[in-house]
Amino acid sequence: MKDVRKRARELMTGYCKVCPICNGKACAGEVPGMGGLGTGSSFMSNVSALASVRFNMRLIHGAEIPDTSTTLLGRKLSMPVLAAPIGGVSFNMGGKITEQEYCDAVLGGCVDKGVIGCCGDGVPPFIIESGFATIQALGGAGIPFIKPWEDKELYEKLDRAVATGADVVGMDIDAAGLVTLRLMGRPVGPKPLDKLKDIISHVPVKFVLKGVMTPDDAKRAVDAGAAGIVVSNHGGRVLDHTPGTAEALPAVAAAVKGQVAILVDGGVRTGGDVLKMLALGADAVMIGRPFCTAALGGLREGVGKYLDQVRGELAQAMILTGCASVADAGRDILFGA
Repeated sequence: MKDVRKRARELMTGYCKVCPICNGKACAGEVPGMGGLGTGSSFMSNVSALASVRFNMRLIHGAEIPDTSTTLLGRKLSMPVLAAPIGGVSFNMGGKITEQEYCDAVLGGCVDKGVIGCCGDGVPPFIIESGFATIQALGGAGIPFIKPWEDKELYEKLDRAVATGADVVGMDIDAAGLVTLRLMGRPVGPKPLDKLKDIISHVPVKFVLKGVMTPDDAKRAVDAGAAGIVVSNHGGRVLDHTPGTAEALPAVAAAVKGQVAILVDGGVRTGGDVLKMLALGADAVMIGRPFCTAALGGLREGVGKYLDQVRGELAQAMILTGCASVADAGRDILFGA
């Protein structure tokens, strides 16, 4: 990974500094780019909120070889980790590889390691076209996320997402305020409950709604028929001064746990971070920016190396907290919980 990160730093010059700790401080306000909106506080809060969560270390137990696998939305995964939907290599990451190469690296690397990757949407069209092509080539092994466009474009893209063979599709409703899209004349926006019900009922496969930060929105997502939600503030790129997702997750989980698959992203960097999010109430975790670094710096092999690292860290954290399986990751493994 040291070589992968070095290569990524060279290729992403001017767009991402590939900092030793990816915390949003050096790239605050760099949107487009890899930073957080405005002061960057929402991005930084994601990282700091998760960093403030601490483990209870326990070693008098029999969890010597933990089982990191799980089942999510009908899919068996080697660990509860997904690659978050990110696109726009040319204007966010420097464009030294193509969008197609990026999608092939992320989604293909995830398949290699027994997890699932997501693809992003946006402008220009080749962003989503590349994701669709990769998912189709992988036999449906990926989750395409569509932005909350106005009706015609939204339904057309949802239909095409299903046509890739994917058995789960999503919408990142947290993209509703993306300034970059509005400046391009392609507005996105929030959806009232009735409209969301229509959208979800239109899709003949499982539907995941990304961008849920409150218990009331989580309940509305369940009422609308979502199979999964993602607690996410869009990487801190759409609204300044939000709480970190690790702060928002427990209340959301308390409201809808067991009714819907709960995913979360934001500030997750290591396998230890994954275990923290599980203990706070998530069923699985999405990771964003580190996959960009891995893909730019090492393509499909780089993504595989990063996932190997995360799985090793997760297993180590499970051993040191007494978790024989990911289902054992409850609040009791957290200090002061």
